[in-house]
Amino acid sequence: MNHPHLFSPLEVGPYQLAHRLVMAPLTRMRAARPSLAPRPLNAEYYAQRATPGGLIIAEASPVIASGFGSPGVPGIYSQAQVEGWREVVDAVHAKGGVIFLQLWHVGRVSHSSFQPGGGLPVAPSAVPIPTDLKTMTADGRVTTYETPRALRTSEIAGLIEAFRSGARNALAAGFDGVEIHGANGYVIEQFLHSHTNLRTDQYGGSIENRVRFLMEVTEAVIAVWGAERVGVRLSPYGIANGSGEADPMPLYTHAIERLNPLHLAYLHFIEPRSSGAGRAEVNWQNVPSAMVLFRPIVKGVLISAGGFTGDIAEAAIAEGHADAIAFGRIFISNPDLPRRLQQGFPLTPYNRKTFYGGEAEGYTDYPTHDAMEPA
Repeated sequence: MNHPHLFSPLEVGPYQLAHRLVMAPLTRMRAARPSLAPRPLNAEYYAQRATPGGLIIAEASPVIASGFGSPGVPGIYSQAQVEGWREVVDAVHAKGGVIFLQLWHVGRVSHSSFQPGGGLPVAPSAVPIPTDLKTMTADGRVTTYETPRALRTSEIAGLIEAFRSGARNALAAGFDGVEIHGANGYVIEQFLHSHTNLRTDQYGGSIENRVRFLMEVTEAVIAVWGAERVGVRLSPYGIANGSGEADPMPLYTHAIERLNPLHLAYLHFIEPRSSGAGRAEVNWQNVPSAMVLFRPIVKGVLISAGGFTGDIAEAAIAEGHADAIAFGRIFISNPDLPRRLQQGFPLTPYNRKTFYGGEAEGYTDYPTHDAMEPA
C-alpha cells in the first residue's frame, strides 16, 4: 500500500475516519439561482468524492445574506438552502462519508451589488482591499473593492448570532459538523489582523481584543453543535484578499492557546504556499510552514491544507506535523483521489478555467481511474 500513514484511521471528534485524506472546502459557484441553494448537480459532485469513513468539508457558505462576495455561492440561512444541503448530505452519507459545512462571512471581500439594499459591505474597520486586487460584481463586472463600512459595536452581536443561526441550519440539514472559516482574509481574519482591525472598542487594539470575535463566534457555534463537532480554519501566514499580519506568531499563538481548552474537533491550517486562495498558482519558496511552527502548541487534531502531494502528505503525518491533510484542487479533477493515491495511480490535471461557475464541465465530468481504464 502506498502512503500507510495517510491511510491509517483517525478519530475526529466522535467520528472514526478510515483515512486521513480530507476534501478541502472549495468554492465552485454552482448553486441554484436565485435561491442560492445547492441543487442535484452539487449533490452528485460531493457524492462522487465521498468515501467510507472519509471526511469532506463542504464549500464555504454564507450564514447571512450580507455575507456574500461571489455569485452562485450556496448559503446556509434559508429553508430552501437547508433542503438543498440535505440532499448533498444524504448523498455523501449514502457513500459512507462524513461531511462538515464551512460557515462563512466575507466581510469586506464583497461589493455593494451583493448587499441587501445595495449598501456597503461591513468589516471591523473602514479599510479597503488594495486596488491592485479586483472583485466581481453580482452581474459579473470586474471592478476594484469599495471601502467597507465599519461595524458598530452594537452590530457585532448580530453577526455572531448569524453564525449561530447558520450552525443551527447546518444541523437541520444533517451535517456531521461545521467548520468556522477564520482564514483567507474574510471577516474573522479581518478582526484578527492589526491592519484591518483599527477598532478602539473591546474588539480592537490588543491581541486579546482582536481574538475576541473569533472566540465569541466559536463559542456560539459550540453552543449549537458541541465542541467535538466544530472545527476552525486559520491561515497564519496567508496573504489572500489583502490579508497578512506582520508578525503572525504572537497573534496565532494566543488564538490557538485560547481555542485549545475548548477541545474542538480539529484546527485546520492553510499553508502559506496556498495563500493565493484560488486566484493563481503561488510561488511558495522560502515561506514558513504553519503546521511545523504551530504543531507544538496545538493540543488536538491538526489538519493542514495547501499544495500537498501524496508523498508530502505522507511525510507530514509520519513526522507528526499534522494528523490529516486536506486536498483541494487535485480533488476537483480526481473524484477518486484517495484510491488513486493509495494505489499509486496517475492523477488527472485540473482545469483552472472551470473552477468557478458553469455546469457539469470541470465539475462532475472528471472520470475515475477505473472508468478511464480499457475494459
